[in-house]
Amino acid sequence: MRKFFQEIKADLKFKTAGPGQKLSEPSRAPKEKTKAEVAPRPRQAPTDEAQMAAAAALARLELKPKGKAPSSSQEAIRNQGRSGLGLRLRRSPGTAGTAGNAPGTALEGEEGAAAPSVSGVYFICPLTGDIVRKDQKEKHLREAIQAYFSVDPVAASIMEIHTFNKDREKVRACVETMAKYLDNIYLHPEEEKYRKIKLQNKVFQERISCLEGTHRFFQAVGFETQTLPSTEEYYVLKEEMLSRLEELKDCKEQLLSSEPVRAQLHRQLTVFQPSPAAARFELPHDFFNLTAEELRREQRLRTEAVEKASMLRTRAMREKEEQREMRKYNYTLLRVRFPDGYILQGTFYARESVSVLYNFVREALREDWLPFELLGPGGLKLTDESLAFNECGLVPSALLSLAWDAAVMADVEAAAEEQRSPLRPELLARVQTLS
Repeated sequence: MRKFFQEIKADLKFKTAGPGQKLSEPSRAPKEKTKAEVAPRPRQAPTDEAQMAAAAALARLELKPKGKAPSSSQEAIRNQGRSGLGLRLRRSPGTAGTAGNAPGTALEGEEGAAAPSVSGVYFICPLTGDIVRKDQKEKHLREAIQAYFSVDPVAASIMEIHTFNKDREKVRACVETMAKYLDNIYLHPEEEKYRKIKLQNKVFQERISCLEGTHRFFQAVGFETQTLPSTEEYYVLKEEMLSRLEELKDCKEQLLSSEPVRAQLHRQLTVFQPSPAAARFELPHDFFNLTAEELRREQRLRTEAVEKASMLRTRAMREKEEQREMRKYNYTLLRVRFPDGYILQGTFYARESVSVLYNFVREALREDWLPFELLGPGGLKLTDESLAFNECGLVPSALLSLAWDAAVMADVEAAAEEQRSPLRPELLARVQTLS
């Protein structure tokens, strides 16, 4: 048996032996090459023909069409959702499309990134008329109200109460209690007890004293602080105010009817020349800033989304989640492209209604009576003007199209001596190029 296996082993060795190798000789390892043998040969310069071929290939690549921007705001929203709440959007120096004299600050970002479509979100102060950036709004309002004390201390103190105390229910209880104090004086001027307010009174402490602006109001309407024999402090109405009770009544009415001072969102109305880049938006971080409460809400929604990831969702469930996704944006940047190619741009609250956009466009027209329709992404007509932008998928940005009433425009063009843009001349005088 051993002899049999030896014969098979010898036969296999014979079959695997290399050419010219004896069976009795061990297989030799290949001879290692010297450094000189393995050194690469010097690279020769490409020939003229190769260089010409490479140049032609590069030229063909440059002529190749570039990738298109998302075709709709819904796609843009999905892309931003993948990047995490839209908070990691690209930022870059410079501004584009800033309206009027609205101030702007350069945004730092990646080198070579596109400039923002708008430099930020701005507001108009109703007291000064100044245009201020979103992060400076509260500070500016406070300074403006403080300055207004030199003009009308009663009105300024009422502004403080309604504007800087955020709990609306506490403000309502406060002003109703203060109005009751003033009403008692007006209705019972002969009663001395109504002209005194104990500062340590529990109701006064819980409803009035803890709110900003209340003490300045009492001082403005004619109360002064006095320490009575009981060693307790009171607000006591000055004697001369008894002859001016009608003023006291007016102060009470003003206190009850006033509203918080709100800065108006600056539209940053801008007109752009026709551009193929109209559907491309680069939004600054102002459009995506979230408050602490919004961050907590977003975290809760993300946790719920993970839990539901394995569930089979119906179409109604998906639509509900899309609507909830829309609601996390506070602002939206909208562009309306006219048939002649000009583009009208403005900033809006995400919860404003479509009717606001129709009015915005109408105010920009040379003839505001001309009938038109607005078409959203995909050509869908925006016929229900009561819907909010976030309900129509028009956040955080969208490009819409304007369509004229064909019959009316035919009559207008026939009567016109020369064809001209429907936009107001003062807007066309400030037309900008969309980068």
